[in-house]
Amino acid sequence: MLTAQRAVAPLRVFLVLLFGILVLFQAMSLPGQFAHMARQNPDMAYLRWPATAVSVFWVLCVQVVVVATWQLLTLVKKDRIFTEASLRWVDAIVWAILAGWLVLAGVFLYVGFNAKDPGLPLLLFLALIGVAVLGLLMVVMRTLLRQATTLRSDLEQVI
Repeated sequence: MLTAQRAVAPLRVFLVLLFGILVLFQAMSLPGQFAHMARQNPDMAYLRWPATAVSVFWVLCVQVVVVATWQLLTLVKKDRIFTEASLRWVDAIVWAILAGWLVLAGVFLYVGFNAKDPGLPLLLFLALIGVAVLGLLMVVMRTLLRQATTLRSDLEQVI
């Protein structure tokens, strides 16, 4: 079985790749895609900049999660994961997920009230529920980390 210490290096490689791809999407792909869509559908061109801003914001939220995860891996590597420092990074993940979820909720409401077909609102609703589950799972994981941190500090005081 792969131990946590041996999983850190490959996970970091994938985090670097993910972050690089996200920067590419943020800087080139998303703005270019929405510019192309505005040229193809002039009647929907007014959505170009709001859609670009929302998409880039969501990518930024994911980038915050990637950076916070990297920092948590650093704490794992140094065997300092059960410290107060780790809670700050988990908080960053929770706040990034919450921010992305709130914007997603706004997009869901906008699309839901303006849709002629139920397909996209249902897909957005699925994403809304999925992100909510992820966010709540992180809150539970933060609580478990807090408990483990407290137990470890209590144990160190006894020893």
